[in-house]
Amino acid sequence: MTPIDLAAWPGTEAAALAEQQRLRPLVDPHGPAPARGALVAGVDVAYDDERDLVAAAAVLLDLDTLEVVEQATAVGRVAFPYLPGLLAFRELPAVVDALARLTRRPDLVVCDGYGLAHPRRLGLASHLGVLTGLATLGVAKTAFTFTSTDPAPERGAWTPLVDPADGTEVGRALRTRTGVKPVFVSVGHRIGLSEAVDCVLALTPAYRLPETTRRADSLCRRALAEAAAP
Repeated sequence: MTPIDLAAWPGTEAAALAEQQRLRPLVDPHGPAPARGALVAGVDVAYDDERDLVAAAAVLLDLDTLEVVEQATAVGRVAFPYLPGLLAFRELPAVVDALARLTRRPDLVVCDGYGLAHPRRLGLASHLGVLTGLATLGVAKTAFTFTSTDPAPERGAWTPLVDPADGTEVGRALRTRTGVKPVFVSVGHRIGLSEAVDCVLALTPAYRLPETTRRADSLCRRALAEAAAP
């Protein structure tokens, strides 16, 4: 996997919006769930705004055992300003760098954020999938600008996450723990929505958030603290 060439990376809102429109038709919202023994990566980022630093982590887990197989981090300068709906342009250079440092290719990447559940149907997970060719999905903590009803209280219950503008199902509100607020699952690239939901349930045997996200969150925070230390 080749790191992103920052010299060619969009630097303005207009350029970023144009790039989203260019990449959106390339998203494939279909594909199988990962097979037994698959390697599933979690990616996440942490920021130090005072030092203009971003740290990304990629943690590779065995889907059957949820044990960590490999992990990598990357720390660099923030590549894009914060603008709603364009978060991927801030995070992807570091995320791709971290994934490129893994010695094994993931069968699936789980992102802390959105895929098709995005106003222009190209959230971080979808953008990452198109750039790398990897199967990806997004698991978000909030519904962003979309609507859903509350799922039934038991683990595994879900309801559609809908774009109110046109009624399109862009993801699912999924209950990963009984009686605990749901997460919001959306397709990134090369996986179907039902398959993505099944995979998220496999990654959440004990907590609300997938083990991939939990491990990557912890690792990127450590990497950022080490990079920012005097």
